[in-house]
Amino acid sequence: MRVTGFWGSAEYNAGRGGLCPGCFLLRSRAIPMVAIRDFMLPPGTLPDARALLAARALRAFGDGFVSLLLPYYLILLGYSALQVGLLVTATLLGSGLMTLGVGFIAHRHSTRHLLLFASLLMIVTGLAMPALTGFWPLLVVAAIGTLNPAANDVTLFSPLEQTLLTRAAPAQSRTALFARYSLIGALVAALGAQAAGLPDLFAAHGMMTPLAAIQAMFLLYAALGMAGFMLYRRLSPALEPEHHEQPVPLGKSRRIVYTLAALFSIDAFAGGFAVQSLLALWLFQRFELSVTAAGTIFFWTGLLTAFSHLAAARVAARFGLINTMVFTHLPANVFLILVPLMPTLELALLFLFLRSALSSMDVPARTSYVMAVVSPGERPAAASVTAVPRSLASALSPSLAGALLTLSAFGWPLVICGVLKIIYDLTLLKMFSAVKPPEESGH
Repeated sequence: MRVTGFWGSAEYNAGRGGLCPGCFLLRSRAIPMVAIRDFMLPPGTLPDARALLAARALRAFGDGFVSLLLPYYLILLGYSALQVGLLVTATLLGSGLMTLGVGFIAHRHSTRHLLLFASLLMIVTGLAMPALTGFWPLLVVAAIGTLNPAANDVTLFSPLEQTLLTRAAPAQSRTALFARYSLIGALVAALGAQAAGLPDLFAAHGMMTPLAAIQAMFLLYAALGMAGFMLYRRLSPALEPEHHEQPVPLGKSRRIVYTLAALFSIDAFAGGFAVQSLLALWLFQRFELSVTAAGTIFFWTGLLTAFSHLAAARVAARFGLINTMVFTHLPANVFLILVPLMPTLELALLFLFLRSALSSMDVPARTSYVMAVVSPGERPAAASVTAVPRSLASALSPSLAGALLTLSAFGWPLVICGVLKIIYDLTLLKMFSAVKPPEESGH
């Protein structure tokens, strides 16, 4: 497959030595390192947060190229769109069940030790993917591994890191720290999406076949897991909870957490129709894009998403967390509905970019809101309980989306995703607009 015209062909991108759009980010040294360190950590944040942000960056880079290469890899192995959807469903379902298990044991084990276990699982996943090519073995790896087919983090790492980040920052800096966490994830995932073009580059120069090159990228994914393991080992005891904040099962906050979890499940079920792997598959089918061209597109959507996270902290400080979650999400969902209605690639990408600039501003606000409305001891359980239904709900829709893409290349999954997300936004606003976190209520 190749694309011509607006984005250029895969052969052009891979074979003529052109610079990738992200190279300027890698080569720029204009910002002093001290300024970068000051920017990365809001006032009062513990230095250990840097290791957590660095680990998030490593994992995001791997997620960025895996989310695009996974459907392409499965197509090269001869699998249909329906089978791709089933494997994506297995990854999300497995992540949800794994996170649920962590939620049950989080109050009895060190969060740092659980992150080390997750890193080992990531290493095993990266080693198993190129070694196994049968559908059922791949389904098992997808279910018990750490593959992330979405643009955002849906693995068991996320609630564990969120718990530690909450302990690392005072209340007034919490949303800003989560905004940086989301920014780093989206920005580095964009670079990872650009790296998804490396197999085409290797193939164009005759270095290896596309299939072998993709398998090599999975080995790189395993190496990133090892690097994350080393970072988690460096975390200090300062991030462990104090006695009065020891993790406990949900108590007085149970009702609000369960209600939020149910609403987040609607959002996640909708999002499963348009996870990045399936969105890439739709672009492959509808516009016959190459992986290199798709990587370039998702690089720019990733950049837009990344910088929207920074804006989210300021918007939330002025208008409140719930308002930020809802009124940035609504127009983004309208833009998503319009994407498959566009007759040309250029117009489809215009609305896809507009959607990317707004759709993830709710992520740091949502995380900060959940951590704010529960007691400190309940935060690990709350993070898990709100994350698990999201993962499980999002696991149900990719197989349906794959079936729809098998029947038609129109893009019905994108329309369904946008409509369901609008329903979620309006319901969230009605139920929680009066439930303020302490920093907004003056407590």
